[in-house]
Amino acid sequence: MRIGVFLLAAGFPGRSHGEVLSATVNAAVAAERAGFDDVWFAEHHFMSYGVCPSATTLAGYVLGRTERVVVGTAVSVLSTHHPVALAEQTALLDLVSSGRFHLGVGRGGPWVDLEVFGTGLARYETAFAESLDLLLAALTGEHISADGPTYAFREVPMVPRTRGVPPVTVACTSANSVALAAERGLPMLLGMHIDDDGKRGMLDAYAAARPAAASRDHIAAVVAHVADTRAEAQRLLRAELPRWLGPGLAGYVPVDGRPRTPRDAEEYAGFLCGIHPVGTPDDCLKTMVTTVERTGVRHLILMVEGGGDLVRTEQNITRLGAEVLPRLRTWFGR
Repeated sequence: MRIGVFLLAAGFPGRSHGEVLSATVNAAVAAERAGFDDVWFAEHHFMSYGVCPSATTLAGYVLGRTERVVVGTAVSVLSTHHPVALAEQTALLDLVSSGRFHLGVGRGGPWVDLEVFGTGLARYETAFAESLDLLLAALTGEHISADGPTYAFREVPMVPRTRGVPPVTVACTSANSVALAAERGLPMLLGMHIDDDGKRGMLDAYAAARPAAASRDHIAAVVAHVADTRAEAQRLLRAELPRWLGPGLAGYVPVDGRPRTPRDAEEYAGFLCGIHPVGTPDDCLKTMVTTVERTGVRHLILMVEGGGDLVRTEQNITRLGAEVLPRLRTWFGR
């Protein structure tokens, strides 16, 4: 088992961006102290759902503030990054951290980011596979060149060069992304917006597409909050999550004006509380064990910011580390 913390830098109302980012760094440091294996940062642009616009930059800072934990991106969005530039950043962080950096990438969405950064809708709609392959080539080769529909450039040396190949994980939210990850033999990151059955379906599709890689080290994101009673934990998250999810989800603005209906924040909060480890330490343990046994995924990353402020987040991390993680590892023999 590997258990990590997943930090969105959630922009709850009433908190400045500086306060949110400071709290995110403090939460990462607290996660190492509490015994978690890794810490993951999300990347978002132009919205309060997450106020970290560069997961690699924040990861680099936190690598310097920690000593043991692996630090990863969940995810860096390939539709708005040049894959060779992202490979350079990955190699840099891999070298200066002695191998503690883990790159997670995703396709992103058809959002206004594509317009602002000048990458265009085609980077999202048709170029993800090309971007991913170029990223992987840049991470594994001494030299890199391209002659494709999206990227075309002369051969250049890759500097710096890593000692090995840093781990890469692909966020998967659709059948196409599952097939792409399977074809490349890369592990998947499965989101907290789907339940165990949804995760199992994606894992089955991956296994069918690439049986030899079916046991890859996939990762599942879950919401986690521990309290003295289940009612207390559920009541807190049902009250706090909509304050963040409402304005946050509204920040996803399509670049081409396509219709989009944001999810109902209160309904979504109830759904998340119903399928994830939210409750007493016993409740959290039982739910995590069930997720691992149903899906086979033995690497969970816990979104711990649902309580809405720094004190609650750090308390949540501390209690999960002391009252749930040791029992979960014992349960699965680690």
